[in-house]
Amino acid sequence: MKYVVLVSHGMMAPGLHNAIEMLAGAGREDILSASLENGMSSEVYAQNLRDRLAAVGQEDEVLLFGDLVGGSPLTTAANIIAELDLLKKTVMIGGMNLPLVLSAVLMKDTMELGELSEMLIPEAREELKEFQITSEESEDEI
Repeated sequence: MKYVVLVSHGMMAPGLHNAIEMLAGAGREDILSASLENGMSSEVYAQNLRDRLAAVGQEDEVLLFGDLVGGSPLTTAANIIAELDLLKKTVMIGGMNLPLVLSAVLMKDTMELGELSEMLIPEAREELKEFQITSEESEDEI
């Protein structure tokens, strides 16, 4: 199985996990999340993440998303992935948003992890756009 793992500061990862399940289907076992909450020790966060990753076997693959490149949640997750001897079967991406993770969840079973990563990052950049609303009044003034 290919797992999508979300890690973050605060409640971003669980919140994103919830939104993905609203869009891609609830109760998915292939999406895991853990967060470093305010006041939580890194040891507690690491154990929470280890508990979530217990479902991942040596034959599985992992697409790991962290909220910040170099942030504690992602670097701790990388260390745990290494401890579990899953580095060779893991692609890690720093920075995440709903369109990026949704695409990953929907496309992960149709391509190899490396190909998926190459597709996702440019697609995520393309999804960042300014949202503008124009009124009929301003169109009439033109």
